[in-house]
Amino acid sequence: MAQESCNLDKEEAEILKPSSSSPPPSTPLPCPSSSPTLSPSSPSPLLLNTAQEFSLKRPERPEEDRPEEPRPSARAGNRCSTCRKRVGLTGFRCRCGHLFCGRHRYSDVHKCSFDYKAMGREEISKANPLVRAAKIIKI
Repeated sequence: MAQESCNLDKEEAEILKPSSSSPPPSTPLPCPSSSPTLSPSSPSPLLLNTAQEFSLKRPERPEEDRPEEPRPSARAGNRCSTCRKRVGLTGFRCRCGHLFCGRHRYSDVHKCSFDYKAMGREEISKANPLVRAAKIIKI
């Protein structure tokens, strides 16, 4: 048989034959060195492996046995968490998660559990990274 080569530059691979008296085939043939095609009836072993891994990781318990997560009670009301005054739309939601009136909205007044100083330190350290100079060799 004559030497054949496979042209992979195109979207569909073609078998190229050296120039001869016969015209080239009109339909492109897939290259024998390319990956084998899979038939829809036979699933890929890779897909079978991932399906088995997925089924192993999945919990066997039905979803009815799971306890429901409790809803945060601080978000449900529209009263100040300190003085219980009704605030409606004028309430201030703090970063600690509680709702406060205009008098108790500041963190030092309502003994806030959120650490503003640590958050500020983190923001400053991210914005201004520490620059260390190279060590100077003394003569």
